[in-house]
Amino acid sequence: TVKIMIPLLIASLGVTLAFKMKFWNIGAEGQIIMGGIFASYFALFHANWNHWLLVIVMFLAGAIGGGLWGLIPAWFKTRYDTNETLFTLMLNYIALNVIVFLREGAWRDPGSQGYAKIARFNKNAALDKVFGIQFGWVIALILVVVIAVYLNRSKQGYEISVVGDSENTARYAGINVKKVTIRTMAISGAICGLAGFIAVAGASHTISTSTAGGRGFTAIIVAWLA
Repeated sequence: TVKIMIPLLIASLGVTLAFKMKFWNIGAEGQIIMGGIFASYFALFHANWNHWLLVIVMFLAGAIGGGLWGLIPAWFKTRYDTNETLFTLMLNYIALNVIVFLREGAWRDPGSQGYAKIARFNKNAALDKVFGIQFGWVIALILVVVIAVYLNRSKQGYEISVVGDSENTARYAGINVKKVTIRTMAISGAICGLAGFIAVAGASHTISTSTAGGRGFTAIIVAWLA
């Protein structure tokens, strides 16, 4: 139950930020995948680094990968008023096919004996365990506290609420709606990207087309129920 909870909780925290702003981020699936891809690069090609340095870099890379994938629809929304629901949804499938591209090409495991797959990570790139379960559950619980404080006790969290209630009111109050939108979606994507990092480093120890496994879509339901 805890293992299943980890990626669902983290991804639902990510989409919650966007939903609070009435930005319908249906792209958690793709953001999880991109976080996993960015983290996997270091696990596959820099596995000889110091363990803790490697894990920290993978953590940051996962956040950056997901954050960049979240920035794309936010930028188009603020620049061209595109439909974020369709945009984020389509980006999921682009991200999925980036894995296929890497699996069939540059990251293909030479020892796969004709079956296209990406190699498993070295143990040095795997997350440590706490009470017999990979460290991701600790990260997830810390994120719960951080996001709760961010939304309810910070100026930026207040701005998210105002923009979500009424963009016109936010502008009247002097809030830069475009800046808030881009910043919030970058954070939203970054948190989902962390779910991708934990999925590859803590659970499967590789990346594949099943890394997200529908968790990004289920996280939407989790967030709304919560």
